[in-house]
Amino acid sequence: MIKAGIIGATGYAGAELVRILLNHKEAEVKWYGSKSYIGESYAKVYRNMFRFVEADCLDDNLEELSRQVDVVFTATPQGFLAGVMTEEILQNAKVIDLSADYRLKDVSVYEKWYKIPHKTPQFLGEAVYGLCEANREKIKKARLVANPGCYTTCSILTAYPLVKEGLVDPNTLIVDAKSGTSGAGRGAKLPNLFCEVNENMKAYGVASHRHTPEIEEQLGDAAGQPVAISFTPHLVPMNRGILATEYASLRQAVQPDGSLGYPSEAQIQSAYEKYYGGEYFIRLLGPGGCPETKWVEGSNFVDIGFQIDRRTGRIIMMGAIDNLVKGAAGQAVQNMNLLFGLPEEEGLQMVPMFP
Repeated sequence: MIKAGIIGATGYAGAELVRILLNHKEAEVKWYGSKSYIGESYAKVYRNMFRFVEADCLDDNLEELSRQVDVVFTATPQGFLAGVMTEEILQNAKVIDLSADYRLKDVSVYEKWYKIPHKTPQFLGEAVYGLCEANREKIKKARLVANPGCYTTCSILTAYPLVKEGLVDPNTLIVDAKSGTSGAGRGAKLPNLFCEVNENMKAYGVASHRHTPEIEEQLGDAAGQPVAISFTPHLVPMNRGILATEYASLRQAVQPDGSLGYPSEAQIQSAYEKYYGGEYFIRLLGPGGCPETKWVEGSNFVDIGFQIDRRTGRIIMMGAIDNLVKGAAGQAVQNMNLLFGLPEEEGLQMVPMFP
């Protein structure tokens, strides 16, 4: 049985980790870390855990936690893990970080976009970006996994095969993404109050959202060249879910008949099948398939569809995930399964909830 500890167990992503791990046959939670609720019953913080969790919340002493468990999940604000990480911690336990502290390889890029100093850049080189469908073999050998962000997971996976195969010009990529309010965390913030969010929709972080360099870095690796994109997130009045609608110019290539032209629907679908045909958590909807957040809610699935616009020579790619599951806790558990040689879907075979 894998012994797991969670720092930040009373945030939305941390609570989702608890929910998933309670149904995992090979893992058990030994440490419910929460700086805000030390000594309080976890089930009083989250009443849905009544009679499921009897433990009290503990502190965020990562060194002590690492000596008691096999894997540590840190669902914490940016800067926390980078401020306390040591070699001893990594020798004691595997670490899966849900923050951005080890996602970006260039420390100057991290400090520019997150506006805080990175205190342990010596670990950036060995941290593995935990996008399971792209980095599976590297994850299996890792000590430190940088769990991708929610917007980034959806945005990267939706475009990855077409960028990797050179079917689109990645520097023309525009990502228009919408997220439910849980993506902003559980802290009390004026923009997230009911009256501010309800019956409203708004863009934010325009041309400045900190997930931008993460998407660019990963798609740049896929393309084999630096990539610059336009990324605009929006807040919508729902609890969960991310829908990314992405636009890019198709690249013309020699067709089977010898002519020069844009890829066909069959060629686009073939590219998606090449990379995702055997992936349990990616559901390909095919040409004209339009993903909806309600069909992935509460699950670790990614739904992807596309439509070619021959009039403009562009393609519209669409992806949907649950931001708290595949975009956070579910992907973290998927990474844990890889680290410990378990089937990737263990503990994650939740059917999407509806309504």
